[in-house]
Amino acid sequence: MAEETPQGYHPADSNGDGVVTPEEHKMYLEFKRKEMEDADAQRDAIRKMAWFSLAGLLVYPIGIAVTSLLGLDTAAGLIADIAPTYFVSVAAIVAAFYGKEALTARRSDSVKVTQSKK
Repeated sequence: MAEETPQGYHPADSNGDGVVTPEEHKMYLEFKRKEMEDADAQRDAIRKMAWFSLAGLLVYPIGIAVTSLLGLDTAAGLIADIAPTYFVSVAAIVAAFYGKEALTARRSDSVKVTQSKK
């Protein structure tokens, strides 16, 4: 059952003939499904990166204390010397993640206005 599109372009109409065939519709739905899966996987990866960064913020000072307790004072000093750079970098990663999440939440709460052709 072919679906006519009298107003012009339909995103599922891959050959541009103005008719969406069942094959085109099936391909379009598969493409959208893959697109949603990819977006979900990307969000999961970013979320894991942010949590890994937060865990690193907790483990880093423990690493300094452990090296100091093991008598590796030079190592403890070197690790402590690069701590400010590490903490600023990780804070930037986490801030970017939560900032993006806040913007996305605000955008989804706003009213979307679209114009339709008559």
